Amino acid sequence: MKLNSLLFVLPLLFSGSSSLTAGTLPLHLLQLPEGMQVSVAAEVPNARQMALAADGTLFVGTRRDGRVFVLQDLNQDGVFEQRTELARGLNLPSGIAIRGNDLYVAEVQRIWRYPNLLPYHGQTVAPELYFDQLPDKSAHGWKYLTVGPDQALYFGIGAPCNICLSDDPRFASLVRLGQDKTLSILAHGVRNSVGLAWHPETEQLWFTDNGRDWLGDDLPSCELNVVTQPGQHFGFPYVHADNLPDPEFGAKASGSYQTPAYLLGPHKAPLGLSFYTPAADARTPLPGLNSNSLLIAEHGSWNRSQKIGYQVVQVQTEGSRIRNHRVLISGWLQGETAWGRPNDIEVEPNGHLLISDDMAGVIYRITPR
Repeated sequence: MKLNSLLFVLPLLFSGSSSLTAGTLPLHLLQLPEGMQVSVAAEVPNARQMALAADGTLFVGTRRDGRVFVLQDLNQDGVFEQRTELARGLNLPSGIAIRGNDLYVAEVQRIWRYPNLLPYHGQTVAPELYFDQLPDKSAHGWKYLTVGPDQALYFGIGAPCNICLSDDPRFASLVRLGQDKTLSILAHGVRNSVGLAWHPETEQLWFTDNGRDWLGDDLPSCELNVVTQPGQHFGFPYVHADNLPDPEFGAKASGSYQTPAYLLGPHKAPLGLSFYTPAADARTPLPGLNSNSLLIAEHGSWNRSQKIGYQVVQVQTEGSRIRNHRVLISGWLQGETAWGRPNDIEVEPNGHLLISDDMAGVIYRITPR
């Protein structure tokens, strides 16, 4: 949804206004912990996953928009005033990641590499087709890319349905794409993960998983999971959340399935997540966060009679366990009207946060007050 179309879903907040831009977003409605403040760092239509380069250049993938953007803060004033279109006409290019000096962009069915794009000075780099042996199903087909400690690419391949059992074992899984371009399945039974993060101490992979639809307002819960060893099965389509049997496939369950590390709640659509890992010498970190703080963007519900989610939450981890959970940022949902949907989170070296919003079409920056 474009910014100016939000006028029609927020008539009470913007009555009398002829257009809605980043400068007129109701940031005052956002509730943050004491000591934090929010601003708009850039306008990016349909902003999804982000990848932050060491020099501060921000790459942003989209989904429906089909473009990839490059953002630069040339004046070092906290605003990305330079926005460059890197690619257009792609098939749901949500996934984006940096490895070395190369940028990787994932469409539904393939992954592109922009070799030696970094450091970025506005140069034109022709993309190389890196891998094209992925399923071409659009349903849950957009990707979230991350680079593992072993320098392999990791991402999810979502189930091509709400609930089904596919003959292709790659569906409903997390996969590893090695530097030799060998694709292997890391975890099974993952319905739709659009958020992965590596714990900075244990190097275990944490991921969000969106629960199935059409089991009512309160079932099943969306999940936060952790891969403790390769080959684990996380239940889909047989069981959901905390061992809830599926009405259609539950009777076919066999063996044991991994219990979620945490239940985030029904239909919240948890997407991008990031551990809070600023540089060791960061002078202005955000209060109340540390390297065991896992920040999760909850995109918000659609399959529920009363909306839920539309917020950023903090989960405090301890090894592969959860100590506590709190709402960090809320206010995008006002009653039953949403004016924004957080999508992904990046931690800057100085400890500030970048949050993408594909509904409002902006990147927020969270800084100390």
